[in-house]
Amino acid sequence: MAAEGAATGVEVLPAELAPAENMAAIDILSLTPAGLYCAAGDFFIDPPRPVSRALVTHAHSDHARPGHAKVLATRETLALMAIRYGPGFAGSAQAAGLGEKLMLGPVEVGFHPAGHVLGSAQIRLALKGRTLVVSGDYKREPDPTCAGFKPIRCDVFITEATFGLPIFRHSRTSAEIEKLLASLKIFPERAHLVGAYALGKAQRVMALLRAAGYDRPIYLHGAMERLTEFYASEGVGFGEIRKVSGADRAKLRGEIVICPPGALQDPWSRGFPDPLAAFASGWMRVRARAKQRGVELPLVISDHADWNGLLATIRETGCEKLLVTHGEADALTHWARGQGLLAEPLHIRAHGEEDEPMHAAAEGD
Repeated sequence: MAAEGAATGVEVLPAELAPAENMAAIDILSLTPAGLYCAAGDFFIDPPRPVSRALVTHAHSDHARPGHAKVLATRETLALMAIRYGPGFAGSAQAAGLGEKLMLGPVEVGFHPAGHVLGSAQIRLALKGRTLVVSGDYKREPDPTCAGFKPIRCDVFITEATFGLPIFRHSRTSAEIEKLLASLKIFPERAHLVGAYALGKAQRVMALLRAAGYDRPIYLHGAMERLTEFYASEGVGFGEIRKVSGADRAKLRGEIVICPPGALQDPWSRGFPDPLAAFASGWMRVRARAKQRGVELPLVISDHADWNGLLATIRETGCEKLLVTHGEADALTHWARGQGLLAEPLHIRAHGEEDEPMHAAAEGD
């Protein structure tokens, strides 16, 4: 068998790919130290280290890594990976259209909207009458910057569970934006610095501000410029955006500045007039986290499904077997078993980092 798995009728993985003793086979996929692996099609899904062929759900760095020999993903995800890692991020890359059916050996593969960030997709696999869907990261709330989530009927559903606890019931995003705009009216003398991850969250916050009628210039940290320019080239409207690097920070009283979460506590933030630190994240539901990080205005704006969204999605897939990846896997597994589903946690290394609060990296990884 080839080092990364050519189908021979009997699955025999080399030592570095062999499932650990406590890792169960997952129908069409197996969980290996190199990630979710399909022996029949000889590919991995969101592998945490370089492999011969990777299918990538979206461009956040905990799912999309450089160095693969071949990458299959949506056109937008490939473009975002090129921006983040450079044009040589993979040996070769192939774009998959949403809803398009592709054959990788005997396995039918399809990419379907996940609603997480621009280009994000669930991956559907079909083999011998069985269908399995890998959700990647997803949310159910409409987002003006990306295609909305569409549930897919399947036998086996592999879902994320970043916010897989009943306490995580996200507020309406529009209400969180209203909180930000209300603060501007109450504190017109203060610059409002909004921490948001560079890929997806920053662009969503800006688009939501425009949808709420905010028509003043929005100021942007330099780490977000290229990604925002790509979103704009894809037709997402942001209105007037100004780069902070070219502005006199002392004059930005009463203005909104979008920046990486880590910048809120960097010397970069000190040049603004009486800066008010806000942070857009689902983790802001946990007030202790906001207080610990010095966030004065927590904005519960998440790009992941909350508890209600997770439950609704599982039901809509009609799955008989549920596997739960990063996040609160145990709680969601317990609920699913109570519904009569076969369910178990599935621990995948390196996933779930992108939406951790106040991560220091400029791009929010």
